Amino acid sequence: MNKAYILLGGNIGNPIKSLEQATTYIQQIIGKVERVSSFYLTAAWGNTIQPDFLNRVIIVGTDLSSLQTMQACLAIEKKMGRKRTIKNAARIIDIDILFFNKEIVQTKELILPHPAMQYRRFVLVPLQELSPNLKHPKLNKTIHQLLKECDDTLDVKKI
Repeated sequence: MNKAYILLGGNIGNPIKSLEQATTYIQQIIGKVERVSSFYLTAAWGNTIQPDFLNRVIIVGTDLSSLQTMQACLAIEKKMGRKRTIKNAARIIDIDILFFNKEIVQTKELILPHPAMQYRRFVLVPLQELSPNLKHPKLNKTIHQLLKECDDTLDVKKI
């Protein structure tokens, strides 16, 4: 059984409903949702002239490979009405694989672990809630250490 750490986010429509729906689809298509973090509200990162984002991290047990999991995540985004326009645009749902077991992957289709997670508090805070001692396989630091060292100043509010 593989273990995937997945970040869910959204800022269009009803984000709580969207994240809950994505969690349901992940349970149906990818595998058993083992744990879920609280919801966290954060100002938009990158393209800041848009509504705040709601985020949550889930841990999923799956028989799928990392590439199959990524393809399933993209299919769920599409099913939920995600439209890819400009980078960091507002969106109904965003599903990112943060970790997949301890895999390190660098292909055109998939990069694991997520290459920018260590720079983003909105990723690290909910991830720390679930797994503070999880080690980043490339950086060899725990999530707790990465959060302490993170220069991101955006406020991440638990709701």
